[in-house]
Amino acid sequence: MQELLPKQAWDLLLERTQDAAEGAGDPPLFVDVRMEIEFIAVGHPPGAQNIPWYEYPAMTPDPAAFVAAVERAAGSRHRTVVLICRSGKRARDAGQALHDAGFADVVAIVHGFEGDLDENLQRSHVNGWRFDGLPWEQM
Repeated sequence: MQELLPKQAWDLLLERTQDAAEGAGDPPLFVDVRMEIEFIAVGHPPGAQNIPWYEYPAMTPDPAAFVAAVERAAGSRHRTVVLICRSGKRARDAGQALHDAGFADVVAIVHGFEGDLDENLQRSHVNGWRFDGLPWEQM
């Protein structure tokens, strides 16, 4: 599993999507592993599919179910899968589950969508996808 900073991951997504448009394989599958309410209410990167690592109210990961859902969405364990969460932890955990299940090219985004907490216990002020000014949308 590879870990990339948000800007590096965005560049990878753009590059591999362009390669796919030119006939060089499939574009990466971009997966937001946060709970559905986070994905909808907090916002998410454009093009990301929501496949939660865990969901309310159980709040307990089911790695086998997650791997199966990603495999259905990806169509192959050889397709690049890029994972994002709030701060990077769930993406790493989910990425490790995919790697252990035989996915060949898994990328976890360090610092995630909102990044680490600042001194006021707020996110998006220190690092992360939004802090870096990358595109995102909110419903």
